[in-house]
Amino acid sequence: MVGKLKVEALKNILKELGIECARTIEEKVDLQFSALENLYKNLNDDELFLKLVVANSIVSYQLSAKGEQWWWEFSNYFSRNPPTGSIVKAYSEFFPRSKTNKRLIQPKLNRLKKLEPFLNSLTIEDLRKYYENILRFRDHLAKVMNANEDAKTIVFAVKMFGYGSRIVFGEFLPYPMEIDIPIDFRIENYTKKFTDRNPIAFWKEVAKEVGIPPLHIDSILWPVLGRNEEVIKRLQKYCKNWKAVLSLISL
Repeated sequence: MVGKLKVEALKNILKELGIECARTIEEKVDLQFSALENLYKNLNDDELFLKLVVANSIVSYQLSAKGEQWWWEFSNYFSRNPPTGSIVKAYSEFFPRSKTNKRLIQPKLNRLKKLEPFLNSLTIEDLRKYYENILRFRDHLAKVMNANEDAKTIVFAVKMFGYGSRIVFGEFLPYPMEIDIPIDFRIENYTKKFTDRNPIAFWKEVAKEVGIPPLHIDSILWPVLGRNEEVIKRLQKYCKNWKAVLSLISL
């Protein structure tokens, strides 16, 4: 019964917050979004920026530090060293210097080799169309990477591509309900507070009930679960329902 009450409390808080709260957290609180804004400003190349965002998402696993630190390292590095040719070559130079992504370097470079021909085939117009039909982007990316559509790096790449596209095209398009939540250790551990079920299935069900797509639920939960002081400060500054957001942690 306690479990059921906790799930109901979770749903009630999420319903109260809604998709607009998720958007505020994404654009004003999530340090990953800020890292992308920094890179965008410094690169001054819309197409290269979006391709780098997708490439970086595909290698954002088994990190040596928190995700926020990795995305800021990526942002600062490529702001100073914009790729002039192959993204694979750029990463083969970046990885040996990285302090936050030091594991499984060769498998990650192999993933980028698989991805690069797809990225090279895209124009800024293609990327705009993918933003307008992000489900199509997910399907094509999963096919290129020979991965399941709900694979963590695929759905995470979709989320970050959405962030980058919002910055480039200046338009907020909500993520579709059909795209699953990325299951990393933060979300996996948090889900265990409520259920022993498959986390993807659990959050899909919650999303439908509360009317917030899974990727936007991820945006509400993931930053605060990192317990970063800067994130909490930003949350209190920009989100009028910040107390409700923080109450999710203590459920």
